[in-house]
Amino acid sequence: MANILLTISYDGTDFCGWQRQDKSAGGKPVRTVQGEIETALEKMFRTKINLYGSGRTDSGVHATAQAANFTSPVESIPPKNYVRALNGFLPRDIRIMQAAEVPESFNSRFSATSRTYRYFIQAGTVPQARDSRYVWCIPNRPDANALNSMCACLSGETDCATFSAAGDQSISTRRYIDRARFFYEKEDLLVFEIEANAFLWKMVRSLTGTLIQCEQKGLGAQDFRNILESCDRSKAGMTAPPDGLFLWKISFDGTRRHS
Repeated sequence: MANILLTISYDGTDFCGWQRQDKSAGGKPVRTVQGEIETALEKMFRTKINLYGSGRTDSGVHATAQAANFTSPVESIPPKNYVRALNGFLPRDIRIMQAAEVPESFNSRFSATSRTYRYFIQAGTVPQARDSRYVWCIPNRPDANALNSMCACLSGETDCATFSAAGDQSISTRRYIDRARFFYEKEDLLVFEIEANAFLWKMVRSLTGTLIQCEQKGLGAQDFRNILESCDRSKAGMTAPPDGLFLWKISFDGTRRHS
């Protein structure tokens, strides 16, 4: 048997998140990314295959490079062949971008050393219809320098309790944040990029909404630090919608830090 690592891109708009859900909602099937890929693997091998992802994404959240591995019962298949084979079984809103064989001990979740998210914000203009599912539209153009002065508070090991959603089941709310920054990709397209060892439930969306609201209110770095260090969810701002959020990259070659 071979351990196969997949790099996966998906449009999360019509999914109830990444994680397979064995129970249906209101008697209707629940569509998830993991569930669709496991169904494709079962069609390919004619046996049930378990897929292990590097982390979960919520309903409506997208990915450019989610990582997930599975044990193939057939060792003779060249890894690159999984790309075309699986894409033939999958719906168009999921694409396998790469496939590679990894050591037997490799696990996409536990072998990952960091996750990078990007959040896209259409600032002050109306997006093209083709892009409207993938950005958060706001009426003004925020000052990236002001936002980055607040982002400077997000460095190293940080208690992120302020930005955890109710119902988060993490044992610890401390996370190691490698970097957080805003930049304009285009004149009207603002990007928030954050890399950390792991994230709390809805943490990136809560951070994004809070930072944007702080800038709109003219608050500064010390005001944001006070919000962060309060560890009080009620002090945070709005939770940004899922539309603009992408799981951008999974890294396996850094320092492994426990959540």
